[in-house]
Amino acid sequence: MSDAKALAHELIDRLPPTQLSSLVGLLEAMLDPVSLAIANAPFDDEQISAKAEKALSEAQEWSKRNKCIPHDQVLAEVGITQEEIDQFKEPK
Repeated sequence: MSDAKALAHELIDRLPPTQLSSLVGLLEAMLDPVSLAIANAPFDDEQISAKAEKALSEAQEWSKRNKCIPHDQVLAEVGITQEEIDQFKEPK
């Protein structure tokens, strides 16, 4: 076992139980393939088109003048649940 790994084990053994669950969450996030892909993704420096810039500006202005619609309400109106979205798999 490497020195760094041995030190990590020693430090983990010294943590109080209340901090241990936080560490587990951090380690899971660090090892999650999606999190790793996002962390290592190149910066998106693609230019925004004038049309997209205008649409974004209009949406931001609309949000300033109108009450936003809660996500759960939108889903209810469409007739789906968040669970269905979370469990959705693309057809092969």
